[in-house]
Amino acid sequence: MKYLPSLALAILVLTAIRGVFSGAPVNFPLLLLLAVVVCGIAWAADKFFLAKRRAANEALHWGIEVPASIFTVLLVVFLLRSFLAEPFRIPSSSMRPGLVTGDFILVNKFSYGVRLPVADNKVIETGSPQRGDVAVFKAPHEPEKDYIKRIIGLPGDTIVYKDKKLTLNGQPVSQVEDGTYSYVEFGQFLTTIKFKEKLGDHQYEIAQFPQFPSFIPSQKYPGTPVPTCSDDGNAITCKVPSGHYLAMGDNRDNSLDGRYWGFVPDTHLRGKAFFIWFNWDDVSSFAFKRVFRGIQ
Repeated sequence: MKYLPSLALAILVLTAIRGVFSGAPVNFPLLLLLAVVVCGIAWAADKFFLAKRRAANEALHWGIEVPASIFTVLLVVFLLRSFLAEPFRIPSSSMRPGLVTGDFILVNKFSYGVRLPVADNKVIETGSPQRGDVAVFKAPHEPEKDYIKRIIGLPGDTIVYKDKKLTLNGQPVSQVEDGTYSYVEFGQFLTTIKFKEKLGDHQYEIAQFPQFPSFIPSQKYPGTPVPTCSDDGNAITCKVPSGHYLAMGDNRDNSLDGRYWGFVPDTHLRGKAFFIWFNWDDVSSFAFKRVFRGIQ
C-alpha cells in the first residue's frame, strides 16, 4: 500500500505525456528517460539534503517529495520497457486475423539483441529474427513510426509472391484454405478467404481478398532508403540483402509492407511480439477470447 500513491501518480504522468503528444510523432523513450533523470535528481536531493526541511515547507513538500516518490516507479518502468518487454497497440487491420485493431501487445525487447535505450544501438547479441516471427520495427521509409509485420525472408533469401502464394528459395510455402474471415472496417463489412500458412516453426492464419491482385504497383513507396523488391505488375521477387529482412502483413491484400517500401534493416528492429494482454472491445463484451493469449 505504501507505493500505491506513487504508482498512481507515475501512471498519470506517463498517460499525460502520451496524451499531450498523441497527435504528433514523439520520442517516448527519451521523454521517459528525462522524467527518470529529473525525478532521480529530486530523489537524491530529498534523501541527502532536504528531507528534514520539507516537513515545515508545504511548497517544498510538493516540489521535491512528489517527484522523488515516483522516481523508483519510473526507473523500474524505464528498465522493464527498455530491456525486457514493451507494450504496443495494434493500429490497423494489416495483421488480421491474428492481431486486430485495438489489441494491446507485449514485445520481447531482448529477442533480437540488447540495445541501449533511446539510441537503440545493439550492445549485446542475443538472437535474430526467424522466419514466421511477428516483429515490431521502425519503418525504413518512416523511421519515426513503429510497424508490426511478420518476418517472411531472412538475409540471403529469395522470395517470390505470385498468384497470392509465397515461394521461398524455390520451395512453395505451405498454404491450406481454411474457410472465410470477416471484419468491419470504416463502416464496411469485409469478407476474406482465410488460409493456414506455415513458415519455419510458425503456423498462423492469413487473409486474402480474392478479387485483389497480388501486388499493386501504384502503391510502391518512392525514394525508400533501402533496397526494394522487383515486380512485373503482378508478381514480386525479393532478394533479401545482408543485414535486412522482408516483412509482410498477414492480411495480405490490406497491408502496406515490404512489398512496397523494401527491406527492414537489422538496426530498425524493436523486438518480437509474443503476447496479447488487453483489448477494450474484448473485455467490455466479456468475451475474453483475445486477451492473455500468445501470438503465433
